[in-house]
Amino acid sequence: MSSNDSDTRVVSGMRPTGRLHLGQYHGVLKNWVQLQHEYECYFFVADWHALTTGYEDTSQIEQHTFDMVVDWLAAGLNPGSATLFQQSRVPEHAELHLLLSMITPLPWLERMPTYKDQLQKLNDRDLSTYGFLGYPLLQAADILIYRAGHVPVGADQVVHVELTRDVARRFNHVFGREPDFEQQAEAALQKMGKKAARLYSECRRAYVEQGDAQALERARALLASQQNLSIGDSERLYGYLEGGGRIILPEPQSIINAAAKVPGLDGEKMSKSYGNTISLREAPEVVEEKVRTMKTDPARVRRNDPGEPENCPVFALHELYASDDLRTWVTEGCRSASIGCIDCKKPLIDAINAEQAQMRARAEPFENDPDLVHAVLQEGSERARDEARETLEDVRAAVGLAGR
Repeated sequence: MSSNDSDTRVVSGMRPTGRLHLGQYHGVLKNWVQLQHEYECYFFVADWHALTTGYEDTSQIEQHTFDMVVDWLAAGLNPGSATLFQQSRVPEHAELHLLLSMITPLPWLERMPTYKDQLQKLNDRDLSTYGFLGYPLLQAADILIYRAGHVPVGADQVVHVELTRDVARRFNHVFGREPDFEQQAEAALQKMGKKAARLYSECRRAYVEQGDAQALERARALLASQQNLSIGDSERLYGYLEGGGRIILPEPQSIINAAAKVPGLDGEKMSKSYGNTISLREAPEVVEEKVRTMKTDPARVRRNDPGEPENCPVFALHELYASDDLRTWVTEGCRSASIGCIDCKKPLIDAINAEQAQMRARAEPFENDPDLVHAVLQEGSERARDEARETLEDVRAAVGLAGR
């Protein structure tokens, strides 16, 4: 796979935490379902990452993995459209992590804001381990092993993709500069034919001497159209364009997930740690009970007290589920006190239950036959490993560990 092809590939993962809730669905999973139709997607269970903060008790990882993957499938992820796999079944992640650790400066990891933040939040655990310090580098390996061009993340996770870019750039700088790089690039250029080679050289000159970004894009498009170049020659010429070395690990870009505001039953952010969630595939009567007990605008003490929808957690869920007409009805009815909070909650209960009915139907065959889930992960892991092996062969060769 060439660096130009990486633009079509997406990779992302989730730690196995068991059954997912509406916050995770609207914040991450719903976006994955859309991306699988637009890109070549690799979505994985990050079970090694679960060990970085929970190594003292691993008894639930297997069950949590099963429950989470069933939710993925229930939400609409399709093993025929995306590769779904388990991180620990692709040991190439670990080997690339090890090789990247040899060139990654320690301060890059120590300055990660999430590292300091988690140390404070999880101060009841012993996190004085390399596994915890190095988990952002393992994330980088998770991305780079598939040469992914795009990584869907929340705004607070962009820093992890930036670290991945830094690591890829450093690796390419250290190991992509072959002793005879320019000679090999010039030899590859001759394989393009006289006309294509001349156009490439003109575009490269315009970019290197004048910083012409359009010339750079034209040259990249020209390389992408070449059928008679090996992947190695293509990567040399991509690197030669910008005056660097061979691009072995492409630098990924972030896809920022739209920040869905999903409040929990108490009005705080929906989170398992707060015990305020509505899970996917809840029984209809459970959804009804939970929504009916949700906090509302504190100004509405009595039925005839007017309220403000912007101050009500229930309205934040209406923003996700209601039509424009229904939101107007809720807004006007709340402010005029012409409807009560129970009236407001009824259509929300119906909307959530209608969505979850589809999820329960999709999940039923997998719950009835757990071997189907294991087969999805096994087949996905084998496909993922084929891709990971290809990357690692190039990495080993660049580092000087190819063997014979």
